[in-house]
Amino acid sequence: LPGLHLFALALALEVSVGKTNSVTALNNSDVLLPCAFTTCIGFQDLVFTWYFNSTELIYHGKIKSKASEPSLISRNPRVEFVGSTTGKENNISIVLQSVEFSDAGKYTCHVKNPKEKNAQHNATIFLTVVHKMVETDNTVTTIIVSVVGGLIGLLILFMLIKRVVLFIIKKMQDGKKECLVSSSGNDNTENGLAGSKAEQKAPPKA
Repeated sequence: LPGLHLFALALALEVSVGKTNSVTALNNSDVLLPCAFTTCIGFQDLVFTWYFNSTELIYHGKIKSKASEPSLISRNPRVEFVGSTTGKENNISIVLQSVEFSDAGKYTCHVKNPKEKNAQHNATIFLTVVHKMVETDNTVTTIIVSVVGGLIGLLILFMLIKRVVLFIIKKMQDGKKECLVSSSGNDNTENGLAGSKAEQKAPPKA
């Protein structure tokens, strides 16, 4: 069926930049931009291209077959190919050397496989360039300190509420004791109860 055939081709070629599609690099350092492709039916004269912000071509390579490493067609002078396609994984990663703040942006890894009727696929990775890597750590530290501080604050508040509640309960208990003491010390003369002064009569004469 034509529909199933197209579906199989769509699944055959896949391009990936790893678990995350973002990379952070320190200004003036070298940064790895990872990319790998998979194909179920193999490849022949496969072409791969790296683009910066969708338009600027920074690396263009070609792979004749699985038995050969990629050959360079053109590249930016600051871009170096560090992948390999003769091993288990078809790694077409590059390294961008001496990154600057102007290098921050979107990098697209594009693959075209003539053996799959020129099937094409791409994946995108976003590069952020920072002055100091510590800035990211400070953000994480601030979040952790805020969370811990909040938990400590809640714990202190809970202890204060507990002390206030215990203080109120103690006061209520003390009040009840005072009531019991005053009740047991009442003079029952007027009530005529047993043991009261009203029953203390002189013994009858014989």
